[in-house]
Amino acid sequence: MAEDIDVASHYGIQNPFPDQWPAELDEGDVSETDDAATGAGPKLNRRSTRYSALAGINSRNLRMGSIRAGASGDNVSVKDEPDPLGSSDSVMYILKQKRIPVDEDPRLRNRFLLSSTSFSPALFLAQAHQNASTDSLLEGLEFLSRSIDQKSASLKVLVEANFERFVRAKATIDSVYTEMRDQGAAKVRPQSHRASGQYRYSLTGAAPPAQASAAKKTALTKEAEYGVKGIRTPLVEASVKAEELWGPALGGRDREQNLYALVNAVERNRAVYEVGGNIARAIKQRDYQTVFEEYRRAKTLRNEARQLADRATTRGRQLTDQESHTMLATGRMWVDVEQQVETFKRDLWHRLSDVNTSSSHMTAAGPVEEHMELIGALLELGVEDNPVWIWLLSRYDLLKTKIVAFCERSSVEIEILRRRLALGEKPSTQVMTTFLRVTTRDGAESQDRLDTDQIIELWECIHTYLTKLLSMQTGLLGEVTEFWETAQSFINGSKQKMLPAGFEGESRKHHRLSSDGVRQLQDGIIELVDLIRKSVLSLFVDPPPEDISLLASPIPPSPSTPMSRITPTESRFKLDPKNLPPPSPRRGEAWEEFAFWPPYSNSLSSVHYLSKFLILIGTAASDMSAMSPIETGSTSYDRLKNLVSSARERCVRAACAAWNKDAENCKMLEDWTRDPERRELTKMPGFFVAFESSVLSGMQKILYISEAMSKAGSVDVVTPPPAKLLQMVRTQFVSSVYKALSGLVENAERPVNMGEEEEWALKPTVPVRSIDAASSIITTDNVDARNRNIRMLLTLSNLKALQIDFVPQLVSNFETAFSVKLTDEANTIRDVLGQIDDRLFQSYTNPTSATLHTVIQEGITAPDWVPTTSRPEQVKPYVYTTMLTLVLVHTEITTTIPLQPGTSLPSTSSSSAQANPLLTSVLTYLVTKISTSLLTAFQSRPKYTLPALMQATLDTEFIAQTMAQYVTEEASSIQSQIYLELDRRTNNEARTKLQAELGEMRGILKKLREHTKGEFACFRKVRSGVKGTTHT
Repeated sequence: MAEDIDVASHYGIQNPFPDQWPAELDEGDVSETDDAATGAGPKLNRRSTRYSALAGINSRNLRMGSIRAGASGDNVSVKDEPDPLGSSDSVMYILKQKRIPVDEDPRLRNRFLLSSTSFSPALFLAQAHQNASTDSLLEGLEFLSRSIDQKSASLKVLVEANFERFVRAKATIDSVYTEMRDQGAAKVRPQSHRASGQYRYSLTGAAPPAQASAAKKTALTKEAEYGVKGIRTPLVEASVKAEELWGPALGGRDREQNLYALVNAVERNRAVYEVGGNIARAIKQRDYQTVFEEYRRAKTLRNEARQLADRATTRGRQLTDQESHTMLATGRMWVDVEQQVETFKRDLWHRLSDVNTSSSHMTAAGPVEEHMELIGALLELGVEDNPVWIWLLSRYDLLKTKIVAFCERSSVEIEILRRRLALGEKPSTQVMTTFLRVTTRDGAESQDRLDTDQIIELWECIHTYLTKLLSMQTGLLGEVTEFWETAQSFINGSKQKMLPAGFEGESRKHHRLSSDGVRQLQDGIIELVDLIRKSVLSLFVDPPPEDISLLASPIPPSPSTPMSRITPTESRFKLDPKNLPPPSPRRGEAWEEFAFWPPYSNSLSSVHYLSKFLILIGTAASDMSAMSPIETGSTSYDRLKNLVSSARERCVRAACAAWNKDAENCKMLEDWTRDPERRELTKMPGFFVAFESSVLSGMQKILYISEAMSKAGSVDVVTPPPAKLLQMVRTQFVSSVYKALSGLVENAERPVNMGEEEEWALKPTVPVRSIDAASSIITTDNVDARNRNIRMLLTLSNLKALQIDFVPQLVSNFETAFSVKLTDEANTIRDVLGQIDDRLFQSYTNPTSATLHTVIQEGITAPDWVPTTSRPEQVKPYVYTTMLTLVLVHTEITTTIPLQPGTSLPSTSSSSAQANPLLTSVLTYLVTKISTSLLTAFQSRPKYTLPALMQATLDTEFIAQTMAQYVTEEASSIQSQIYLELDRRTNNEARTKLQAELGEMRGILKKLREHTKGEFACFRKVRSGVKGTTHT
């Protein structure tokens, strides 16, 4: 019956009398699959599989036993055992000597242990007995054979002694297992084969279906989960309830223990965990000192961890859990710190490449240079590259880029302004002359109105360019000098005293520059200086550039090259690249060959700005020559001297050309208004002298550049001006004076065409020092520029002042400024002045002289000139006409050329007789001409009777005595010749009678002079009268 149940249970048959074989059983049996998978026997066919239940029990028993044996063998926890070949008492000792990590890998260790089911003989022999000889292996084989025989004999004795006990125990175990396995299964007992060949189902001993189902749950079968299926659900429910009740408490305690262990570990390694956060916080706050301290602390902890690992390796021991945790924490900390510090280093490198030498900020210890702070930070953190050298190279590259970009753009901007001026409308002569009226008498020369706004803009643009390039305070040259001074301090090691040596002195190797690096720095300074020199020389020597397309290129908005900040025009140019101004047309102007000379600029603005330019250039050249790389290199020094000389020569040429042009326009300085201090003059001489003095002062600064050598310790690069430049200035000085004087003559002689609305006659205010007729006339008189004689007189007065005062003063100033003697030039100027004065004097007096000559000639040759009486008592009318003409001349001169303020005037009405030099010269000349005219007229008559002789004597003596103050020796000689001519044309009788009438004639003359005293009082001679020069 039991066998029937086993069979039905094995095949899963519910009906004891099935009609056909179950289809699911055609695919094989678990046992068959197991056997086939394990290779335990040949594959069974379907027919044999149907009867596999007959052998299933035994086979399963065998398999379970083998599984249990195998499992027990694999799970043997043996850490060491003797060498099965007998060479050592410890297999582990042999493997450790060969540095095989058997302690760390249990699976690898089991492959070397004979008691383990995973023992690998090949691996064991290859590793444990790698160097064994054949004899030692044979001895090991004998030792292993003896060991096996000994253990086999012991096992055989044990089995023989306890065989019956083993069999009983085996039977008991199989019976209990079978009962537990078949629990709850229906028993089917097969009938004898003799009874109809059918199976018979017996209900004897069969359990009820409910009991069988419950018992089946505890059977040791796979379907019953080997007896635990019935209690699994209650266990799961109980586990859930227990988890709900005790889970939080037990979990909290576990977490508490874990946290407590974690807190202890963190407390032990607090320093390790704090370093990363401290460094991050310090970097964010730019607290460099804290960064350095924490980084040194991190390096110290890293080194301690390395030493700990090295000691463990040296002693051949494993790390403890605490040491392992310290190693892991230190490793993670160091990785984090290294990442932060590397990022921080990159930021420091970037900032160092852009920092300026003059950048500094205040700290608690005082002002600190930014580049030194950054270099010190990198050295403190430790870097492979030398930050000092890297910064010097980056600074050199930055300066070179700035110089090239700034000079190229500035030259284009200057050319743009120059072309705009050249293409614009030329200023009129009146506008240009306005700026030549320089007032220096008050010591306040206005420099804001030296020229037009457009011209001043270009001058200022060039000055700004040179200042930003050559200034030691705010220019690129100052940055180059500062860079070299800093480089020198690194070369001689003075700067390195303030630099840190780094962790354990690792950065001390960066404290010194190599000799090759020093040489490269010196060459770099020479190159930067040469770039500046070439840029300045190109501006002054080269013609205006033709290519200005660079202006269309935008300025790169980089903080390293803030070009918009240092361009001379502050980047006001925003032009259409397709509409750039074309080159100026060639008209033969002097400024067309100069890139630095604004078109149509005058000499005053030229000398003013050119002297400033040369002072900047001379000072800069001196400062550049003082640098040791330049001072020791004769080629660079000579090039700098050539820069100053070439720029000076070009400036002198430009200034002389402008000076020559302005000298031609000096005639426009005449505005026919009186000088407020010397009213006998117009403002023209003062304007001219002020103009010439300003030009001479500027030319002196241009030639000698003395202010460039005022700095202490400067190198002499300004050579004395060559003789050709001095001669050029001397020639131009004489030429300018000659042209100005020629302009005076032109102004006096040409007719003035003015509209009625223009007011040329001004009423200057003068202090009234005496209330007399002359003073009153002067105060109320106007300068009528329409009157040619007034223009002539004022011009003559101006020439006299120029000849006596102003030109000698200019010559003296020139000789003092340029340390030369103008002997020949002064004589030339004096001769020119004399010629011009004579020309104008003749131009003024000739019309009057001609009129007087006509009056006299007509009066004497008139038929009624011979008196009708025997004793004439009146002079002829032509005499009064002549005298009245002289009175008009006197009045014209005295009112046009008044006495200088401050001259004491007599209270009598004859005070006007105190004539000025021009009045004396004119009247003296006219009296001489009158005498000549009288001689000529008297010579025209063939003979004179006594009355005619007396009339001639009376006319001649009246004029001579009335004009006695202006009678010169020449006039007296002519008068004597008149008497001789009269004597030749009379007889002895008339001569004798004339001698008798002389006394009476004196009375008549006296009476006539008394009667005309008022009319001719202006000719009265005073003791303090000034004797003028005589014009022939």
